[in-house]
Amino acid sequence: MENLIIVVFIIGYLAIALEHPIKINKAATALITGVLCWALFAWQPPNAQFEQTPGYSSFVAAQSPADGDLYSSFIRAELSHHLGQIAAILFFLLGAMTIVELVDAHEGFRIITDRIRTTNVRTLMWLVSWVTFFLSAILDNLTTTIVMVSLVRKLIPDQDRRLFFAGMIVIAANAGGAWSPIGDVTTTMLWIGGQITSGAIMKGLFLPSMVCLLVPLLVLNTKLKGSIGEAHSPAGNHQPGFASRLMLLAGIGSLVFVPVFKSVTHLPPYMGILLGLGVLWIISEIINPAADEFERRKFSVATALSRADVPSVLFFFGILLAVSALESMQTLHHFAATLDRTFGDSRIIVSLIGVLSAIVDNVPLVAASMGMYSLTEFPVDSTLWHYLAYCAGTGGSLLIIGSAAGVAAMGMERIEFIWYVKRISWLAFLGYVGGAVVYLLLSA
Repeated sequence: MENLIIVVFIIGYLAIALEHPIKINKAATALITGVLCWALFAWQPPNAQFEQTPGYSSFVAAQSPADGDLYSSFIRAELSHHLGQIAAILFFLLGAMTIVELVDAHEGFRIITDRIRTTNVRTLMWLVSWVTFFLSAILDNLTTTIVMVSLVRKLIPDQDRRLFFAGMIVIAANAGGAWSPIGDVTTTMLWIGGQITSGAIMKGLFLPSMVCLLVPLLVLNTKLKGSIGEAHSPAGNHQPGFASRLMLLAGIGSLVFVPVFKSVTHLPPYMGILLGLGVLWIISEIINPAADEFERRKFSVATALSRADVPSVLFFFGILLAVSALESMQTLHHFAATLDRTFGDSRIIVSLIGVLSAIVDNVPLVAASMGMYSLTEFPVDSTLWHYLAYCAGTGGSLLIIGSAAGVAAMGMERIEFIWYVKRISWLAFLGYVGGAVVYLLLSA
């Protein structure tokens, strides 16, 4: 039965990776895969090898003979345990998405993007890339990519040149999200899971992430020349007012407040993000008292929730559910032991995971890694977890389909897969290797 579950997981994984060719939303595939893995696990009678695993044997030892079917009770206990961990990630993501959408509805991000007005192509490339880098650390790489690509579309009329900017935005967004606990979903997963702390991950990955962006920028700096012409005003006639500034400050303050809240109260991060969402919700309700009901509805939390990427939340739920089944079956631990025997060095394994994240989604890769390696063997803020956050976060830039930021840019600018491989992938690879070398040298 274990082999059948692995086959189901691999088929689901392939369907997720081939989402665009087969035209089936990856969220639907992930949900089916997650439920089927647990259903098959529940139907599997425990064999002698499974009964000797530490998790099952300790559970049975704590029960009494009157408890009935011990295996069914174990399945329910394991599912409840993993569901609590998954829900913590999902509530955090949903709260963060809603905050970002509220700020965007009030045009808060325009206060930042409207200040980019240079016409020199090199200067503009550096400005756009570094604004993306720092903005994605505060927001997330997907939202930042959408904001910055929208800005570049209004600034640069030449599409061929604009595609290079879009490619660099993808690299910058993924690099900026890797060193922040709220900048990339994989780093957030490690943070909520207790593998990393906010201060240590920012201190440990800031310089490698900077190098990951700096190397491609230095290479492109020798190739870009000239001017983009007269810049078009991205703001139009309407300028952001007091409401936009207030919502931007409140939104960014809510996101930055989350690590502080966790450090002071020791409560999970989703509690801090929900507190911030509640405060922002109140501000959005009272900020336009003179507006009519129809006008206020555009700036409400209900509208922000409708615009949030709920399918992505369901995708995370499904894939984390499937991975948790493999973890409870001890499959991931056996796989980790096989990798250790084959390669012998966790740094090589994590580096390969980063490259693999360009082909398949990095969320299940990180989720699987969290199940493969225990906090007993690799404690909080171990080199393994920090290096995993860097590799999984930045490795997705190697291909346009390797990250949510890349897929968003691909859809907005209609970037062809082969064009990205020829023009951007080698730049992303140079940055990926450069940042990895810097991190390994610093950690050594």
